[in-house]
Amino acid sequence: MTAGPADDADVARWTSSLGLPGLVDLHVHFLPKPVMDKVWAYFDRATTHYGTEWPVHYRTDEQDRIATLKTLGVTRFAPLVYPHKPGMAQWLTEWALEFAARVPDAVPTGTFYPEPGAGSAVDSALRAGARVFKAHVQVGAYDPRDPQLTPVWGALADAGVPVVVHCGHGPLRGDFTGLQVFEEVLERHPNLTAVLAHSAMPEFGAAFDLLAKYPRVHLDTTMVGVPFAEAMSPLPPDWTSRLADVADRVVLGTDFPNIPYSYATQLQAIAGWAADDRLGEPFLRAVLHDTPLRLLTA
Repeated sequence: MTAGPADDADVARWTSSLGLPGLVDLHVHFLPKPVMDKVWAYFDRATTHYGTEWPVHYRTDEQDRIATLKTLGVTRFAPLVYPHKPGMAQWLTEWALEFAARVPDAVPTGTFYPEPGAGSAVDSALRAGARVFKAHVQVGAYDPRDPQLTPVWGALADAGVPVVVHCGHGPLRGDFTGLQVFEEVLERHPNLTAVLAHSAMPEFGAAFDLLAKYPRVHLDTTMVGVPFAEAMSPLPPDWTSRLADVADRVVLGTDFPNIPYSYATQLQAIAGWAADDRLGEPFLRAVLHDTPLRLLTA
């Protein structure tokens, strides 16, 4: 069994040893500088918000962060954007589309918010080539069942374009977080290709139950199983056995650059799961490259 990378400098070699041309990361963040600065300022106060420090590991300028991903061997990535209030979603989407146009390895992405015109804005983004959307129920503090989002979910389901949805209670419970809430969206749009960010941490069991009901729901690995997150939301004892049942519906996500540890740390956690004989290297190749690439090109 191939061990995980020793550190960031070892990531590209380790990826190549698996026979992969690179990594496909479906959950990273690039934002306009004023917005990213506010995000980082929030993490600077993490002790107040979360009760623990959260030093952003890759706190560098945009070009340095792009270069870091290339050095790590990330050949495709989804630069996710998300609004926290009305009036932000469309211009964030426009920024993300422009970012992808100038950064060859970036996938065109979009976002939305429950407000008038949300459906038409998503339709426009799809026509402009957006291949992934982000919905952040916790930060946006909105109800994903809002009628203004009905045309959004419907358009994404019809297009087969994945939406990375942060709807779990971690790291902070919100007014509309929880898989019980988001399941009502899936009941109305069962063909939605939804990627549960952070594997819906800490509702891991409920996440697997959703995957059993809805064949187009996936999990992303963002912060899952790393020591930092294990202190707050430890994985259940049956984690790898349940992963084996959905091994082709798990995708690499990292939350780069906003993680309080190295990129290699996430890959080490995933490699640890693959040590289970029911998973192995085929699982690694699927999670790190094949499955996220399939979602981006479906």
